[in-house]
Amino acid sequence: MTWWEAAVLGLVQGLTEFLPISSSAHLRIVGELLSSGVDPGAAFTAITQIGTESAVLLYFRRDIARICVAWWRAVRGLDGPDWRARMGSADPDARMGWWIALGSVPIVVLGLLFEDSIKGPFRNLYLIVLTLASFALVLGWADRVGAKRRTLAELDLRHAVLFGFAQALALIPGVSRSGGTITAGLLMGYTREAAARYSFLLAIPAVLGSGLQQLVTSVGDFGEPGTPSLGVTVLATVIAFVVGYLVIIVFLKIVSTYSYQPFVVYRIALAVVVVLLLVVGVLEPMGAVDGVAAGAAT
Repeated sequence: MTWWEAAVLGLVQGLTEFLPISSSAHLRIVGELLSSGVDPGAAFTAITQIGTESAVLLYFRRDIARICVAWWRAVRGLDGPDWRARMGSADPDARMGWWIALGSVPIVVLGLLFEDSIKGPFRNLYLIVLTLASFALVLGWADRVGAKRRTLAELDLRHAVLFGFAQALALIPGVSRSGGTITAGLLMGYTREAAARYSFLLAIPAVLGSGLQQLVTSVGDFGEPGTPSLGVTVLATVIAFVVGYLVIIVFLKIVSTYSYQPFVVYRIALAVVVVLLLVVGVLEPMGAVDGVAAGAAT
C-alpha cells in the first residue's frame, strides 16, 4: 500500500465510520479498486477505526468524563450503599456507564468467537452486497415505523443489551456499526438523535479495544507481503481522526431533522455497483488471489 492509497483509505474511513453505510465495507471495496488491488484487511480496518473513535473521545469528552465520574461514585457507594445505588439508580450518568459496559459485551464475545471468519469469509464481496442491501431496507423500515419518542434517559438494561447485539452485527462488513445500533434504537422507539448519540458512546470500548488488540497482535506483520506497513496505517488513522471529527459535527446537526432515506438509497445503489463490478471482473469476491490479504494473515 502506497502513502496516497493510505490517505484515500483514511479519508474513506473518516467519512463513512459514523454514517449508517458501513466503513468496513467501503474500505474493503475501495482498497481493492486502488492500484495495489488488495483488501486492506481486518487489522488495517480495526486500527484506522482508532482514529475515528479518538474523534468521538474528543467530541464527547465532557459527556464521557461526566459518565465516568458518576459511574465511579456509584460503584464506590457514594450515592448509597445498596446494590441499586451502586448500579446507578440515583444517577442517570452512572446508569449510562453500566449500560455502555454491558452493551459492549456481545461484540467482544462474538468478535473473539468469530475472529477467523471476520478476517476471512465475512469479507466476501457477495456477502457485503447482501448486507448492504438487506440492512438498507431494515434501516428504511425502522425509520418509517419507529415511534421516535424515547430519550437516552429512558434507556434500561434490556434495551442496552439489545443495542449491544445490534452493534455486534457490524462484525460483518456491510452492516454498519452505527447503522445497526441506530436501526435498533429506532425500532425500540428512540429518537434519531438519541439513537445516534448512544451509537457513538457504545462504540468507544469495542472499537478502541478491537483496534488496540489488532495493533498488538499484528504489529510484527506490518510490511509483510500482502499487508500494509505500520507507517501508512498510522497516516490513514490520523486522516480518519480529522475527517471523522468533522463528520460527527455535521451528522449530529442534521440527524434530528432529516430521515435516513438518503442513506438507504445510497446503500442499495452501492450494492448494485459492486455487483456490476464483480460481474465484469473488476472486483474479486475475496480480494487478493494469493489469499494473503483475504485470509487470516490480514
